Amino acid sequence: METGGNSLPSGPDGVKRKVLYFYDPEVGNYYYGQGHPMKPHRIRMTHALLAHYGLLQHMQVHKPVPARDRDLCRFHADDYVNFLHNVTPETQQDQLRQLKRFNVGEDCPVFDGLFSFCQTYAGGSIGGAVKLNHGFCDIAINWAGGLHHAKKCEASGFCYVNDIVLAILELLKQHQRVLYVDIDIHHGDGVEEAFYTTDRVMTVSFHKFGDYFPGTGDIRDIGYSKGKYYSLNVPLDDGIDDESYHYLFKPIISKVMEVFRPGAVVLQCGADSLSGDRLGCFNLSIKGHAECVKFMRSFNVPLLLLGGGGYTIRNVARCWCYETGVALGVEVDDKMPQHEYYEYFGPDYNLHVSPSNMENKNSRQLLLEIRNKLLDNLSKLEHAPSVQFQEREPDTELPEADEDQDDGDERWNSDSDMDIDEDRKLIIPSRVKREVIEPETRDPVCSMEVQIETIEQTRGFDTATNETGVDVSPMPIDVPTVKVE
Repeated sequence: METGGNSLPSGPDGVKRKVLYFYDPEVGNYYYGQGHPMKPHRIRMTHALLAHYGLLQHMQVHKPVPARDRDLCRFHADDYVNFLHNVTPETQQDQLRQLKRFNVGEDCPVFDGLFSFCQTYAGGSIGGAVKLNHGFCDIAINWAGGLHHAKKCEASGFCYVNDIVLAILELLKQHQRVLYVDIDIHHGDGVEEAFYTTDRVMTVSFHKFGDYFPGTGDIRDIGYSKGKYYSLNVPLDDGIDDESYHYLFKPIISKVMEVFRPGAVVLQCGADSLSGDRLGCFNLSIKGHAECVKFMRSFNVPLLLLGGGGYTIRNVARCWCYETGVALGVEVDDKMPQHEYYEYFGPDYNLHVSPSNMENKNSRQLLLEIRNKLLDNLSKLEHAPSVQFQEREPDTELPEADEDQDDGDERWNSDSDMDIDEDRKLIIPSRVKREVIEPETRDPVCSMEVQIETIEQTRGFDTATNETGVDVSPMPIDVPTVKVE
C-alpha cells in the first residue's frame, strides 16, 4: 500500500539525497539550425560545469537507454511517431502535407538526428521514473528533458516528444498520485492537456500569461470531469522577482502537498524564467529559481528534475549546475572553475548573475488575488482522491547489468564528459545517426485498447482515459536488456 509520498527518511533539508543523473555526451551535437534559439549545446555546457565543480562524483551518472517507438506511442499517435522516425532534412520536401499536419517546420524544424534526439531526451526521463519507482534513488535528474509543449499528434514550441507525460505515465505504475510542477516561463500546456480529465495527476504551472506563447494557462482553467480542480494555473506578468514569485509558489505548493499527497513529484525547471533570458521577461535570480527545487526537495518525496526552456545558454548552464548542487545538498562556489567553456561566462566568470532593475508588473494586490483564488480551488479538494488498492501491473524490469551500476562507488571520470565504457555502448555514433538492436519482446502490435482491457479483466483497475487519449492505468514500458551507463 502506498504511503502517500513518505518514501524518504524525514529530517532537515540538509540531509543528503541519493541522486541519479542522466546524460548522453552526444546530446550537445544536435543542432536545430542557424539562428534557432533552442540549443542542445547548453546540456553539454551544464555537464562540463558539473564535472569541474566535482558534482559528478556525488551522484550516479547514467547514459539513458533511447526510448523506442513503442515507448513513445504510450502517449503519442503511431503515425506521428512514425513520421518523426523517418523524416530527414533531405526528404522533408516530399512530405509537406505531413509537415503541416504535425506542425513541424519553423519553430520545430527537421534536423539531422531529430528522432535520435527525441529518443535520447525521452529515454532519460522515462529512465529516471523507472529508477525512482524501483527505489534506486531519491532524486533523478535529466536536464535534456522537460519538453512540455509537445502534443499527442503534433510538435509545438521546440518540443517534439513529451518526455514529461511519458515519465508521469511510468510513475503512475508505482504511485497512485503524481504531482507535476512547471516553473518554465511558458505554460506547460502539453502536460496539462494530457492529464486534464484525471484526478491521479495534478498539474501546477507558473507562467507568463497574456499575449505570450502558447496562449493557454488562464487561472480559470482548472481541469474537467474527474480532473476538475486538479489543474492549477498561476498567470504572471513581466518582471516578477524572487520575493513575488515565492509569495505564490510556497503557499500554493504547500497546500498542494497537504491536500493532494503525491507519491512522486516531477519538477520542470525551465530556465527561461531567469532574468536576462533571450526569450523571457521574468526577473528571477538563479538562487530564486533554485529555491523552487530546494522547496520541493524538502518534502522528502521521490523527485524527478527535468530541464525545459532557457535560451541565454550560459545562464541555463549556471542555473542547472547550481540546482544539481541543491539536489545533492552541496553548496557550490560562486567563482567558476576553469573548464572548456569558461569563455562563455566572462567577464566575471561567476556562477550567479544579478537580476536586472526591470519593472515588476505583478502588484501585491494582483498576487494576493491569484493566491487566494488558487488556495480556494484547493480547498474544494478536501483530501487526496480515494483509490482502491488492488494488485497492480508489475514494475518495469530493469536491465540486469544495471545492478552493478547501482554501486555508489562507480562514477564517470569527472574530467571528461565522454568517459563511457566503449565496449558496451548501445549506440554506434556516425554523425548523429544511431542504430539500436532491440531484444525479442512481446508482440509490439498489441493495441493499447487490448492491453487496457486485459488489465481491467485481470486486475480490476478503473481505467481513466481522457480526451487526449492518455491512459493513466499502469502499463509497462519495455526496457532493452542492456547496461545503462
